[in-house]
Amino acid sequence: MVHRFTLTTPLYYVNDKPHIGSVYTTLAADAMARWRRLQGDRVCLITGCDEHGLKIQRSAAAAGVPTQDYVDRMAGHFAALWQRIGISHDRFVRTSAPRHQGLVHEFYERVRRNGHIRMGQQQGWYCVACEEFKDVDNEDGGTPRCAIHDRPLEWRDEENLFFCLSHFQEPVTRLVERESFIGPPSRRREVQRFVEAGLRDFSISRVDLPWGIPVPHQPGHTFYVWFDALLGYITALGSPDGPQDLTTALASGWPAQLHLIGKDILRFHAVYWPAMLLAADLPLPERVFGHGFLTREGRKMGKTLGNTLDPEALFAKVGVEPVRWYLLRDIQFGEDGDIQQKRFLDLVNNDLANTIGNLVNRTVSMSRRWFEGCVPPEGEEDAASHPLAPVATAATARVGRCFARQDLQGAAMATLGLAEAVNGHLSEQAPWSAIKDASRRDGVAAVLYGVLEATRLVGLCLQPLVPELSNRLLIQLGCEPLDSRHGLPPGAWERLVRWGGLPHGQPLPEASPLMARLELDGDL
Repeated sequence: MVHRFTLTTPLYYVNDKPHIGSVYTTLAADAMARWRRLQGDRVCLITGCDEHGLKIQRSAAAAGVPTQDYVDRMAGHFAALWQRIGISHDRFVRTSAPRHQGLVHEFYERVRRNGHIRMGQQQGWYCVACEEFKDVDNEDGGTPRCAIHDRPLEWRDEENLFFCLSHFQEPVTRLVERESFIGPPSRRREVQRFVEAGLRDFSISRVDLPWGIPVPHQPGHTFYVWFDALLGYITALGSPDGPQDLTTALASGWPAQLHLIGKDILRFHAVYWPAMLLAADLPLPERVFGHGFLTREGRKMGKTLGNTLDPEALFAKVGVEPVRWYLLRDIQFGEDGDIQQKRFLDLVNNDLANTIGNLVNRTVSMSRRWFEGCVPPEGEEDAASHPLAPVATAATARVGRCFARQDLQGAAMATLGLAEAVNGHLSEQAPWSAIKDASRRDGVAAVLYGVLEATRLVGLCLQPLVPELSNRLLIQLGCEPLDSRHGLPPGAWERLVRWGGLPHGQPLPEASPLMARLELDGDL
């Protein structure tokens, strides 16, 4: 049976070009989407851009260009980079598109008719960078600063429309207590504390802010960017062309099974968004996962510090696969992570070039040399009795369990651990010595078959994480490459990872380096 699986990245705020944090989230989402496709699911990976709000209006003004031209340019940077690094998204949504405005109006009218919109006075300190009012202790009377952006907050006192979040205290409390709804567990505890403090209505309109979606029947009001942006996940569904409506979108992949976001926007996705959906009588997403922040060499990244990482320059310098492997393998998804250049080089070279690359190269070379350029026979015993068979079976099962709980590091380590076990078995059996004795030729064949077969399973498990390297490995074994952009039929993955799938006598292409060692002249 084909299962539907909708997952999303955040809709990235286009006040600037993509940064390494947005790349990290998108690579993680891509790996998870590829995994689900390999399981036979009908996947819809949604990404795109959040294009309204005061911060964007000011950024465009500072650049001296019309706001629409500015967001067109910035959204183009995101789309081009995702294409450059092979992100397998199915939908790229832009919240400045006319089709999105129609859906926002329809949603708002539904919530208003249900009695969850009121007019009120909004007073408080506002962070333009966060696009959020802040609860601050301002006893000294000075201008407070945003703890996240370290910028002065701005005072607001205006009449706004409010969403009655307080109406949903009980259902949201029950929702965030559900273990499966928020991950990792540390993030769930943060949200629970916020909800326990009591949900307060929040303003969903701004006045005198022309760059936004106008509120129906409220002259001078535009929608608060978060009320508008969250609905982009639904706009993305359905036909990518023409007008959009809730009925069409909901029938085309909602609710989402997984929202992947940074921990700084967890409250919007785990509290405000579910309440908004409940107010409109719409289904809730199944899970929200908030990952940590990235630092560089132990320091927060920032333009003022001069230590930002330009993703486009990074990929041009080292390639896509090394960056994918490092970010997904070294950082526990859900926790903060520190990008370290020496560790980056060590892991990429040791894991991919040495452990996996050398394993493929030397095993293929020996098999070609001693067994007429083909996969050697399994031996007299059943292939499944090979000592590597249970090791490989356990590793592939662990990879699946890790992906199911968004543990990308665990999936990478399970795959790497299998490669290390295969290398250890090869060194222990030393077929290069045994082959000198003609009477041991069948034993050498069995050893090499098992090593090649286990290496094939390493290649399969690498597919969601480093798809291009995975396919180079499979081609080295004479196997067909996988297409994790489009996936497999249901049940095909289970057959692929079953031990013994490598045919005896299959021709082996001439061995070539799987990945060259990285050497850097200067910084990343």
